[in-house]
Amino acid sequence: MALLVAVNGWDTGPWVARLKARFPDRDIRSWPDAVGDPANIRYALAWKAPAEALNACANLEVVFSLGAGVDHLLGQKNLPQVPIVRVVDPDLTARMSEWIALQVLLHHRQHLAYAAQQREKVWRELTQPSARDLRVGILGLGVLGADAADVLKRLGFNVAGWSRSKKALSGIDCYAGDAEFDAFLARTDVLVNLLPLTAETRGLVNRSVLERLARDGVLGGPVFINAGRGGSHVEADLVAALQDGTLKAASLDVFETEPLAADSPLWDCENAILTPHVAADSDPEAISDYVAEQIRRFEADGTLENRVDPARGY
Repeated sequence: MALLVAVNGWDTGPWVARLKARFPDRDIRSWPDAVGDPANIRYALAWKAPAEALNACANLEVVFSLGAGVDHLLGQKNLPQVPIVRVVDPDLTARMSEWIALQVLLHHRQHLAYAAQQREKVWRELTQPSARDLRVGILGLGVLGADAADVLKRLGFNVAGWSRSKKALSGIDCYAGDAEFDAFLARTDVLVNLLPLTAETRGLVNRSVLERLARDGVLGGPVFINAGRGGSHVEADLVAALQDGTLKAASLDVFETEPLAADSPLWDCENAILTPHVAADSDPEAISDYVAEQIRRFEADGTLENRVDPARGY
């Protein structure tokens, strides 16, 4: 049975070569030019491939998402009714936590203000609050959110998290569900989004949510950091909040439409830090190893790690 690499926007050649190195005796194919007989395809490694490419594979057994997110699959209609597996790569998790910690530290240590002073050749020391007095709130306490929370806690920040269902993390105040959402927002100076994109989370961070963040924090106003999915925030609301002071600042790695349009007003927001969806680039070698091990385990005992709950998106 064959493996299909079905990716959109990436060069399939290196992926085919990596899988061939791990499965030298298997038939490795690529979409759309080297699919062959789709009835022979048992596994698909997908990234933003159309549902019809997977639906054509009548004997497909498992789809692996070549990235941390699975919304590129779950957002499509008529997907094959087979298990979807989310890649969990320790390197990807570490990279995400690095980026989140960097952004929290940049805002905590008032980097935007000092950068402005540098441009104006101003030498002025700003009063620096302690990390313990900065309240960080993380939306999403899955693998990525839990690790970021732990890293920030070890840096000394006052960290809490919110998720749809109750979680228990050492040293982290965990909020859950709609009933505790407002309380979570009210205690948060820096809001970090790491939620997957689902019907429930699309547009979640809107004007109303931003207005409910703490206004009495040590930074002089709330900050929003998004490294989850751009569809989770309402970009027009973010721009307005950055312009009128509802938000003191933001760090954005993901956007409603990518690449970010040249005429987006976000480019002109001096209180925003923008990066081009690079917070946690996947390590192709590590992902290939992970997929190969999953396939071997599935064929040995029928088990799969990190299967996705389609209703939740994780």
